[in-house]
Amino acid sequence: MGFVDELRWRGMLHDIMPGTEEELQKGKIAGYIGFDPTGDSLHVGHLTQLMTLIHFQKAGHRPVALVGGATGMVGDPSGKSAERNLLDEDTLNHNIACLKKQLAKFLDFSDPERGAVMVNNYDWFKNFHFLDFIRDVGKHITVNYMMAKDSVKKRLDGENGLSFTEFSYQLIQGYDFYYLWKHQGCILQMGGSDQWGNIITGTELIRRKDSGTAFALTTKLIKKADGNKFGKTESGAVWLDADKTSPYRYYQFWLNASDDDAKNWIKIFTLKSKEEIESLIAEHDAAPHLRIVQKALAKDITIRTHSEADYETAVKTSEFLFGNGSLDFLEGMSHPAVLDVFDGIPQFHIAKDQLTEGIDILDLLAVYASVFPSKGEARKMIQGGGVSVNKVKISDVNQRFSQENLVNDRYLIVQRGKKNYFLLITT
Repeated sequence: MGFVDELRWRGMLHDIMPGTEEELQKGKIAGYIGFDPTGDSLHVGHLTQLMTLIHFQKAGHRPVALVGGATGMVGDPSGKSAERNLLDEDTLNHNIACLKKQLAKFLDFSDPERGAVMVNNYDWFKNFHFLDFIRDVGKHITVNYMMAKDSVKKRLDGENGLSFTEFSYQLIQGYDFYYLWKHQGCILQMGGSDQWGNIITGTELIRRKDSGTAFALTTKLIKKADGNKFGKTESGAVWLDADKTSPYRYYQFWLNASDDDAKNWIKIFTLKSKEEIESLIAEHDAAPHLRIVQKALAKDITIRTHSEADYETAVKTSEFLFGNGSLDFLEGMSHPAVLDVFDGIPQFHIAKDQLTEGIDILDLLAVYASVFPSKGEARKMIQGGGVSVNKVKISDVNQRFSQENLVNDRYLIVQRGKKNYFLLITT
């Protein structure tokens, strides 16, 4: 199956320039996608483009990942209602280094024949003087042509208007395509559907400047079945960087997908074959409560983004919080990682030396921590079998806890009822 057919059956293809598919069928070509380094991590909104490059490489072509060191200083108006903040050079360089590291987890850069190539458009813009640019590039694209783009029209009609800086973005991105076409043999630019106008500017510049031919392809912007924005949670964006979004929370994001979303996303965000996916969906539909598609999706993308060990820890964390899993997985885990496991769960601090001689369970739960509003309520719940500490049910209302009971020499994990957790941290 060819690259375009692969995107088509997976529901990823949006627009394609006439002749692109035929060109791809002639043999190996180079094609690129640009990533703006506006942050020091990619997020799940970038995954569609990463998967596009993976499919492109698997089809035998050479993917080029452009990290926009120059365009990051300008800002793309596409899909934006207001101008973004511009970044200084040190911040951009830091972001670029982080993005390069992430891209290398998804693409194979080692293969001499079809290995991915990473480029930074700052390399060809840093010595490109303004007068040279408007003479050598600007004269080939009319203002009428630029004004006709939807991304420009929306901003001109909006409250905030459009600065000349952002208006020039499509010329800069167009020149990126021209430069890569001329120096890297890139004849195809890919991107999200909101990038169609910018990509076409590039093909037009190549045609007008050097009478060359280049092609364009865009993928659909991912939306959730309920109409909410993909990749956003109550706590913000879902990042690929483990320090920004832990592997556990990342895993949970995919695991909590609705049935309709999971059935679409497993096609887009995994490399599973059509037959595998159809089999998983059939299994899922026979027993929806088992969430078979969600589990397969979450496993695949968590391992691809992080590692198998991170995936296993995420599963054990889920089993611990929502099932009968043990505390063993917490052993040796760093303090920030433990805090992330218990993100959103009430936390209380106790001076470690107060545990030297031990603390009665009732005092622990109602005085040192506010697990219960009173010792009486704590006693009642313990007698009813509804309190556990470190996954062990408490049956004795006189039981005492000391430093020997601490998990990782630092924590006590209290469970009230089945789903209410509390983390007691010694300091």
